[in-house]
Amino acid sequence: MLTAGLAGAAAAGLAGAGALELVARGVLPGQQLLNRLDGSCSVATPPMCFGTPGPSVSGTFYSRARRQPVGYAIAWPPGHRPGSELPLIVALHGFGADHTAALAGMSMAQAMALRMDRQPLPPMAIAAADGGPGYWNPHPGDDPMAMVISEFIPLCWRRGLGRGPHPIGTLGISMGGYGALLLAEKYPALIRAVAAIGPAVWTSYRQARAVNQGAYASAAAFAAADVVTHARALAGVAVRVASGLSDPFHPGVMALSQALPPGAVVDIAPGCHSSPFFLAQEPPSLAFLGRHLTGG
Repeated sequence: MLTAGLAGAAAAGLAGAGALELVARGVLPGQQLLNRLDGSCSVATPPMCFGTPGPSVSGTFYSRARRQPVGYAIAWPPGHRPGSELPLIVALHGFGADHTAALAGMSMAQAMALRMDRQPLPPMAIAAADGGPGYWNPHPGDDPMAMVISEFIPLCWRRGLGRGPHPIGTLGISMGGYGALLLAEKYPALIRAVAAIGPAVWTSYRQARAVNQGAYASAAAFAAADVVTHARALAGVAVRVASGLSDPFHPGVMALSQALPPGAVVDIAPGCHSSPFFLAQEPPSLAFLGRHLTGG
């Protein structure tokens, strides 16, 4: 009765990238609600401090890889503007979201204006584009990974971002966290650092298909895009992964942590697959990327 009668309340309370999918598709909805009731999802988030946000732009381009128009946004740090040459963070959104909701609890412009211990982040830009619901891996007629690599990143290059000596990092939450890892594994020569928060890491194709039939086109597609199997490709990439102890994807994250190369940072802390955990992990993830993309 608790599961059936309060599933709607769980869906309403578990706001955030990926959480709506988990409730709607039946991944332990009752357990997630119980975790909230017993405090397992309570996460202490320090007060956020922001400087005056820098400029941001948004637009649309036609993606040949996705065969449809794709929305995007780019945000610059305070004191910089379009035309500034800076390191670039490519933010990948979660399931059911788009480029306007790549982060939890803050805009991309706010993220670039975040202050850690009263100090600003190193100057970086951040950009996001619509990747659809296909878990950032290639599907017939829709290849969001190719869109990012062959279309969106070159669009950012033309604006001076992530070009030449200025490196590129990836950041994502839930499905976006998985996508951030996948991009870094497939293109380790391009991606210098990755930060994944609550990444939606499946332990098998059967598990993924039982919850989300559209996540992978086939078992072969899952094998090709399994971030656990291909984790060794991250040997030259700075990696930070954060996951909540009560996150349904925790088993997959633990398998990933055992496969990651030495030096990877894995933060397993109390929390669920929900906005409080995601928001608490965004500042250290941004700081991590800042250190590795700027040397600061």
